[in-house]
Amino acid sequence: MSFDMSLTANGIVIFFGSVAVLLVLLLSWMYVYDRFQTTHAVRRNFPLIGRMRYGMERLGEYFRQYFFAHDREEQPFNRATRAWIYRTAKGLGGMVAFGSTNDLREPGSVIFVNASFPLLEEECTNVAPMTIGPDCEQPFITNNIFNLSGMSYGAISRPAVRALSRGAAKAGIWMNTGEGGLSPYHLEGGGDLIYQIGTAKYGVRDANGQLDDQKLRELAGYVKAFEIKLSQGAKPGKGGVLPGKKVTAEVANIRGIPVGQISSSPNRHHDIGNVGELLDVIGRVRNVTGRPVGFKAVMGSERFVRELCDEILKRGLESAPDFITIDGGEGGTGAAPQVLIDHVGLPLTESLPMVVDILDLAGLRHRIRIIASGKMVTSANVAWALCMGADYAVSARGFMFALGCIQSLQCHQDTCPTGITTHNKRLQKGLVVKDKAERVATYAHWVNHEVNVIAHSCGLHNAREFNRDYARIVQHAGVSMSMSDLYSRKESD
Repeated sequence: MSFDMSLTANGIVIFFGSVAVLLVLLLSWMYVYDRFQTTHAVRRNFPLIGRMRYGMERLGEYFRQYFFAHDREEQPFNRATRAWIYRTAKGLGGMVAFGSTNDLREPGSVIFVNASFPLLEEECTNVAPMTIGPDCEQPFITNNIFNLSGMSYGAISRPAVRALSRGAAKAGIWMNTGEGGLSPYHLEGGGDLIYQIGTAKYGVRDANGQLDDQKLRELAGYVKAFEIKLSQGAKPGKGGVLPGKKVTAEVANIRGIPVGQISSSPNRHHDIGNVGELLDVIGRVRNVTGRPVGFKAVMGSERFVRELCDEILKRGLESAPDFITIDGGEGGTGAAPQVLIDHVGLPLTESLPMVVDILDLAGLRHRIRIIASGKMVTSANVAWALCMGADYAVSARGFMFALGCIQSLQCHQDTCPTGITTHNKRLQKGLVVKDKAERVATYAHWVNHEVNVIAHSCGLHNAREFNRDYARIVQHAGVSMSMSDLYSRKESD
């Protein structure tokens, strides 16, 4: 017995001794390598210890997110906003106690103008359906104000698309396909779809990459409208990029591209180089499909919108797009150059009122529906956009949070820990389609509901009655200005 125990003890000593020797050899090798490598100055001057810097940098994001950052100071979305979306998606309600942590003295904050005598519940009404493309052969009639923005299959995973499709259908909102084409998973829920035509024309192009009328006709049987994507907020002037590791066989088949190769869309449509050609393509798609057709763009100045209006007035109202999706420079994406995501494109706070006012002055506002996009994740964001003149608001990242996104900022690496933006089967297992579809539907329902709650507080029958008189913008601490006065003053200047 004692002999056996002695052998066991000796074995343990030998094992740990071997591990210790291997560890010493490994650390010695790393020390020597660090000392003589010429790439990293810190590691060359401080072998081994210098390696800790890189680990600390990576861990810093997570420690700040969970321990050190205040509830309302993170970017791109702070903890208070994310927590509100999580609770809303779970149906836990937006009730809080004690007081707000939202500092209403901060310049740019929106304060809605409450009524001294708000309407009684029985006096309030539902939002009436609105028609997009009333003169089309097959107009699109929809009543929900808050809808699902474009996210391509490929950029997001199969279970994510399935959950979004089911949830959007249950909530009665539309779902934009994104520029990656129409997958079977977009159709799974049976809800309304808007097909986005990106600069690479995935899903609607021929062998030469040109627009294919036959494919447009086939798609018209599945979708309610078409959106021509000129640009997006995160990367104006740069085409969409899908890393090669995310181009699976199925994604490649849907898009018509090689498996495993980076999917890079052109910076613009080859057949759209001015406003005249834009209207030509809009007219072509509308004539071929009978469906409403609009476009999505990031604004850089007033020039583009004024040129567009002049060309429409020259050709006639029938040439106008049925809708314009205005994406703010604060918009997000799965992968974009940092220089573009940080510095290019007007924010929605400037571009939305600019476009609305120019269309109004040209007498075209009644003809063209306006969709606001860019960090539209809360009911207050949506109410602000309606006050500013939008007809609808759409969100992608809000619905990603509803799916369980934790803002790990790994969308482009195919390592998303929640299974939303990865094709890794193991990570996708964490996203249970049935459960997440319910959260998507619940989130959409409550945002649309709470926009009306704000409207009722302002003495309005429903959110369609919002205008600039019902919101004020904080200029500096303790001083706000009516939105209608603020923007009329800017126009006169």
